[in-house]
Amino acid sequence: MPAVLALAAHPDDIEFLFAGTLLRLQAAGWDLHYCNLSSGNLGSLTLSAADTRRTREAEAREASARLGATWHAPFCDDLEILYTVPNLRRAAGIIRSVQPRILLTHSPVDYMEDHIVTCRLAVTAAFARGMPNFWTEPGHTHVEQDVTIYHAMPHGLVTPLREAVLPDLFVDTAGVHEAKRAALDCHRSQKAWLDASQGMDSHLGAMEEFSRRVGRLSGRFEHAEGWRRRLHLGYSAHDDDPLANALQEFVTPRPQRPASSFQPPAL
Repeated sequence: MPAVLALAAHPDDIEFLFAGTLLRLQAAGWDLHYCNLSSGNLGSLTLSAADTRRTREAEAREASARLGATWHAPFCDDLEILYTVPNLRRAAGIIRSVQPRILLTHSPVDYMEDHIVTCRLAVTAAFARGMPNFWTEPGHTHVEQDVTIYHAMPHGLVTPLREAVLPDLFVDTAGVHEAKRAALDCHRSQKAWLDASQGMDSHLGAMEEFSRRVGRLSGRFEHAEGWRRRLHLGYSAHDDDPLANALQEFVTPRPQRPASSFQPPAL
């Protein structure tokens, strides 16, 4: 059974950005793996960091179980996802143990540094999967299997400099939207935190609007998740596109229209 690894920064990022695609792949016979690098320990205005860490781990485990995914423990804290050799060895250890054919991670540019560094760790750890002299934590033998990396959409569909970012590929998530929403709803502690810290009126409502917005961009789907396929060099054959191949009836490429026609949302 081929495996897909979702490697994100914080508890609830996978549910917000990746979960619909994961559920589609699961229905197509794929083995799901779920990892947030951060414990989410700063995601509360009222709990201590230790209590928040415990609460968010329980929520993430529940969400992962709802998705039917294998949960992998975080090894960083919020704002401490740093591009360091120890973190690279931990990320590479997960990739070698899972041996994913598809790796889903954040956009290379995004609104938050944790997302950007998670992406950097993910792509370098994947690059190192086949290097026998790079040791991982825990130790795993190098692997030679191809892996194809897909980057999720940045928050707000823009770069930090407000430049539009459009997907190359859209995945129709309408049929699994309620399951995606139920998984996100497992992160009960985040409603008040996101309302206060990031102006999200409701994290469920924000996900709903984002999903519909990406769906409208597809020109076909009511709800969608958008992906950009990373350059193949160092990872796979040049034409390798396992996500499109696995979900043929549920994907569509970006409609042909100029990026200048895209109107970013008011932030």
